[in-house]
Amino acid sequence: MPVLAAELKPLRVNGVSPGVVDTPWWSFLPPEQRGSVFADFAGRTPVGRVGRPEDIAEVIAFLIGNGFMSGHVVTCDGGMRLGA
Repeated sequence: MPVLAAELKPLRVNGVSPGVVDTPWWSFLPPEQRGSVFADFAGRTPVGRVGRPEDIAEVIAFLIGNGFMSGHVVTCDGGMRLGA
């Protein structure tokens, strides 16, 4: 993002790096297996759950609304990267 933001200035360029989000993408797993996978991921996050599409949408809305932020990637993963 920093390189793109520098190259495309004055346009603002930001990104969102989501964690595990409960979306139809996971439909390749049977419901019972999906529940087990989600429970495992949820247990590894400080917030204790997987993400919802709304969680990611709120981050995107923030980035759109903030006219001073550029060149950043916002990680929205429930804290999973903390290695809980």
